Parts: sequence; C-alpha cells; structure tokens
Amino acid sequence: VQLQASGGGLVQAGGSLRLSCAASGRSVSSVTMGWFRRAPGKDREFVAGIRWNGGSTAYAESVKGRFTIARDNAKNTVYLQMNSLKPEDTAVYYCAADRTPYGSLRRDQLVYDYWGQGTQVTVSS
Repeated sequence: VQLQASGGGLVQAGGSLRLSCAASGRSVSSVTMGWFRRAPGKDREFVAGIRWNGGSTAYAESVKGRFTIARDNAKNTVYLQMNSLKPEDTAVYYCAADRTPYGSLRRDQLVYDYWGQGTQVTVSS
C-alpha cells in the first residue's frame, strides 16, 4: 500500500485546512486509518483514527472538537478536516494504515504498517 498525504500549508491561527490521504496499490477499506503528527523537537503522536467502516472514530484530546476524520472507501481516501487551528498544531502530518483487517481502532503507532510521506502544516500566530 502506498499512501499519499496532501493538503498541508501555511495558515493563520483560527483558520482551517483539509488534509487528504490517497491510498494506492491496494484497498484500505478493510483497515483502520490514522493521522499522526510530529511537531518540531517532539515525538510523533496520534491525532485521529477511523475504523474500517467509519463507524468509530477517536481523537487526541488536544484536537477534539476541532478536527474531524472521515473516509471515502469508494475513493480509497481518508480526510482530516482541521478547524480553529492553533500555532501548536504546527507539525508534519502523516497518514497511516493499520495492519489488521476488520480490527479495532488503535492509537498505538506500532500497529500501523503503512505510512505516507507526510505533509507540513504551519499555523502562524
């Protein structure tokens, strides 16, 4: 599976961005998909996840109520809508695919076998 993340950019605080993650090579419709981020000088962290059928989602506390994850299995694509952005949201954002078909939604990045190349999000104050 190849994952291509896009949609990052420079935005002012309070603004919005929509990230996309397009999968190719194989369908990801049967696996949990996640978004992670790595801020400068910090470890990569879980941001949001969505189960294979879209029936369950999870968010980091820091983004809950501001970010929304969604998926379109027909397009083999996952999205992250980011609203009310803050300077502390500045990071490289990565999408990832869980290794287990029809599995539960997990935040542990070790269970995600496939990763996109990352897209930079910069929020200015």
